[in-house]
Amino acid sequence: MKQTGFTLIEMMISLFIGGLILGGVMFTYIGMKVTTKDTMTIGELQESGRLAINIMQRDIEQVGFWGTFYDDSFTVINTSSLSNPTGDCFEGLNNGSFPDLTSSSNFKTLYAKTATSSSELNCVNNPLAGTDILQVKFLQGNQLEVDAAGVNETQSDENYFIAEQESARFERGVVDPTSININASVWPYSHHSYYISEQTYTVNNKSLTVPALMRKRLVGGSINTETIMEGVENMRFVFGLDTTSDSRVDTYKSINDMNVSDWENRKGILTVQVFLLIRALQPDPGLKIKNQTYVLGEDANSRTLTFSDNFRRTVFTTTIRLNNVGANLWRI
Repeated sequence: MKQTGFTLIEMMISLFIGGLILGGVMFTYIGMKVTTKDTMTIGELQESGRLAINIMQRDIEQVGFWGTFYDDSFTVINTSSLSNPTGDCFEGLNNGSFPDLTSSSNFKTLYAKTATSSSELNCVNNPLAGTDILQVKFLQGNQLEVDAAGVNETQSDENYFIAEQESARFERGVVDPTSININASVWPYSHHSYYISEQTYTVNNKSLTVPALMRKRLVGGSINTETIMEGVENMRFVFGLDTTSDSRVDTYKSINDMNVSDWENRKGILTVQVFLLIRALQPDPGLKIKNQTYVLGEDANSRTLTFSDNFRRTVFTTTIRLNNVGANLWRI
């Protein structure tokens, strides 16, 4: 009986070819895994940066909008204000949540500073040093219906601005329709302060510390703390100012160059340039780039940041126009 089988040479050739095929499959798998990880990390950076800018942009664009209140400033004659809450965010004169009608300084609706200590604006604890803090006060764009027929869209423990052409009133809680004139308009009022701080999380039983965009928010009679977006590592602002009252930007100033009169000028700040440095939440051991350098801004006070770790980063920037300020203030 004749027996058939593989010779030693045939076996060696088969093993060699099989090894080549297996190696190709393995290299393809590893390559796809690395590519997928890189794509997910880049997508994470893009999503974090886009959302962080969009959230702040919605607030900044509303600065200067006061509904149907047309006077240029809040005074004891035309305005009824509220007391600022405990732990309020403020710095300097007339810079709390609500106007100080006894102050000789204009109410500041837009203000920024660079963090240098563990406590800033009386309410921000442990901000990352060398990052900017932005404070904005504004009306949300949705006018609320309050009438004697029974429709009342206001809620308890929320703050509202009741506007008439030459008078204004800040009020907390449900607005009594019998207390307002028929031509008055009611708007939700907000006070937000954005800053960057480090947050610690537990992932797979490991402690993970990441920078995050945080927000202090006025809610009723208190100031609440919110985490807006993880991965925001640095933040810088540059302001475009109109110095000739023609509703055109004449000069750009960083926070270091801004003075008290700039912040008090309701018609002066026309644009806000936002620079965000976004960092991946976890390091990438395969990242070979060392001494990464990022520049926030192109002015003389631009902020240069250099890193030698394995985190992926990218810079986002945008210019936000304040449509409700300038020589021609918003009118509806």
